Amino acid sequence: MNVDRSDDLDRTRMRTKRLVGSVPENALYRQIVDFLSPLAWDLGHIAEFEELWLVRNLQAPDAPIALKGVYNPFEYPREIRGELRLPGRDELLAHMDEVRKRALLAIEGVRPDGSERLYESGFLERMVCQHEAQHQETMLQALDIPAGEWGVPGIDVVAGEVGPSGGADAVNDEERIAIPAGPFLMGTDDQSRAYDNERPRHEVYLGDFSIDRFPASVRRWRLFMEDGGYQKRELWSDEGAHWLEQSGASHPQGWVPSDDGGWHVLRFGHETALDEGEPVQHVCYWEAEAFARWAGGRLPLEAEWEKAAAWDPTTGSRREYPWGDEAPTPRHANLDGLHWGPAPIGRYSLGASAYGVEQMLGDVYEWTRSRFEAYPGFTAFPYREYSEVFFGGPYRVLRGASWAIDSLVARNSYRNWDLPQRRQIFAGVRVARDVH
Repeated sequence: MNVDRSDDLDRTRMRTKRLVGSVPENALYRQIVDFLSPLAWDLGHIAEFEELWLVRNLQAPDAPIALKGVYNPFEYPREIRGELRLPGRDELLAHMDEVRKRALLAIEGVRPDGSERLYESGFLERMVCQHEAQHQETMLQALDIPAGEWGVPGIDVVAGEVGPSGGADAVNDEERIAIPAGPFLMGTDDQSRAYDNERPRHEVYLGDFSIDRFPASVRRWRLFMEDGGYQKRELWSDEGAHWLEQSGASHPQGWVPSDDGGWHVLRFGHETALDEGEPVQHVCYWEAEAFARWAGGRLPLEAEWEKAAAWDPTTGSRREYPWGDEAPTPRHANLDGLHWGPAPIGRYSLGASAYGVEQMLGDVYEWTRSRFEAYPGFTAFPYREYSEVFFGGPYRVLRGASWAIDSLVARNSYRNWDLPQRRQIFAGVRVARDVH
């Protein structure tokens, strides 16, 4: 097996163990909200997914592909997982270790024999790593839901320092970047790690538009609130207004008034001062839509977002990452959950796209106005349940990458999606505008 692929498996697992090691054991079995799993279920599911793809599938490629028992997410949906009897933490972690030993042995002995696509360039190992990384992110989402937000107690996590230390150069957080009309290549043909919904690469023509250089800052969101953004009906779509009435929201998830009349934020059980220079996070699609309208713009199409991130107009080619094809480093973006929160805007000028748009990977996902649909020529691979079963529903696409996701997942073509009312995501907004 390629050493780099083994290193990815090891690094991803070490991060999972560090994450659950910071959580009191009894809290691993608490279901904070019915749309997020107890962390213990995530651990069992991670092991079962790895055993399916790197043990059973490699040993018997013609056997049916199916997750077993309580860790099958379609047989045991999220809303009932809090009622399941799950093993203790030590047993779960020991099982993960045992599965990993068998997986490494199976990988060493693999003989593709006609199923090369699954093994090409380490696809299966990377898929397993990315799957585990995505569960790390949803576990962090559960841990970051503050006490009282959903009428449930929060979980006090030993988070260490929340947010990168030090500031960023002063920037104009309302600056816009013009993106000229023309075609670009959207998506990817990469089969080494990209998910099926990112493929195939295809040409898309877009008219002139502009997009904010930075994601919306806490400062701008505060101005939106002070201008009555949560009360002005004209800013909200009918569906958004219905969500607003039902939720009673008046600020992003986790914000709490401070004694000086400003705002603090609750993160992982700790109250900290809210940095006005960092991107706003924990807002739902409807809030993002209303903010964009208040700012005189709209949410971008996901194609607009990807063109601003990936297209190099000078060379007429696309980039793997906004800054080029070099893999992410801490100089380019705030990823890998290193700082337990977003970094101030302007921190990562080295990560700018060819157009000069910044912080498109790392810090926060960004809501787009696009629904989650298949690209032309889409083929499900290697299983329908990752993408295909979600096409055509109410899901909205989020682009970019959050501070919490592993850098293995972060790329210009990556597509995240969720229901428009969800706020637990580490998601913010970047405003786009038509140019006539």
